[in-house]
Amino acid sequence: MVRPAYASSSQWYYDGPLGSYVRTLKSPGGVLDLFEVARPAGDMSRPGLPDIVLYQDMMGSSRVSGDLGGGRFDITSEKGGICLAAPNFSTSAIMEESHQLRSLAFPTAQWQSVLDEAGEGRFSFDSASIYGHMFDSPAIRSLLRNLWVLGDEEGAPSRLLARAAGCEILAELCRLSGTPFAPAKGGLALWAERRCVDLMRARLSEDISLDELAAEAQLSPFHFARMFKQSVGVPPRVYLTRLRMEKACELLEQTDLSITEIALEVGYSSNQVLARVFVKHQRMSPTDYRRAVRNPPRRVLGAATTASNAQR
Repeated sequence: MVRPAYASSSQWYYDGPLGSYVRTLKSPGGVLDLFEVARPAGDMSRPGLPDIVLYQDMMGSSRVSGDLGGGRFDITSEKGGICLAAPNFSTSAIMEESHQLRSLAFPTAQWQSVLDEAGEGRFSFDSASIYGHMFDSPAIRSLLRNLWVLGDEEGAPSRLLARAAGCEILAELCRLSGTPFAPAKGGLALWAERRCVDLMRARLSEDISLDELAAEAQLSPFHFARMFKQSVGVPPRVYLTRLRMEKACELLEQTDLSITEIALEVGYSSNQVLARVFVKHQRMSPTDYRRAVRNPPRRVLGAATTASNAQR
């Protein structure tokens, strides 16, 4: 095993010899590292690093050969195709065409305990059977797309989003490798659901993590995420966004706080980030929403006057 010169895959890509080809790097609290690389044909080999890395080919049609931890391969990549590189393994990969890759790295220190609990000890990063094989997974493709979209909207995925999405992706990888996770057993107890929702409300301005919510319910992060969704109908991240939108609407209606102040109050880094999320969920900007809820009589009167003039 080669001793890694870098602490993580994202550090290798960003600070190493491929740094000039990195387009995007998003690291939500060390839970997941997301990065995008666009580069000409050549050697993409890297030293052994303590991450399991998921690659998605965004262009396809490139001849690629090497070893990602599951034995030698020689394939033609497909657009949207996914492959997995083993942790602590010095990978080799030669790309014969220019290419664009999106990568998602799972630091093993962050995820091994989750896998041990959720997989009942049957899954190991070192023994997964799908390393180096290109495969298609609609579930993983959808999760990756959502991570990038939400990352673009919010600047970087929150710790809550990163952990929840990581759990779902790892669950699918375990299923594909023949060691599916144990199923969740029902929803949350009422006391646990209430305490978690209260914690979300109390800490809207913070980057609250899935681990903190799971601890409140006395569950593992993986089982908590699935049981929360069974109880309330949506994942924790979606529910938290709903709470933030409710609070933002309340502050727009009842206070004279600036849009920037409201953004910080409900957990977004800037007024631009709040505006993007607000428009997506409310179909109007925060400023337009404030104007609409504060001046309804004037708007109604104006509409009535217009209708009266039209009748004349």
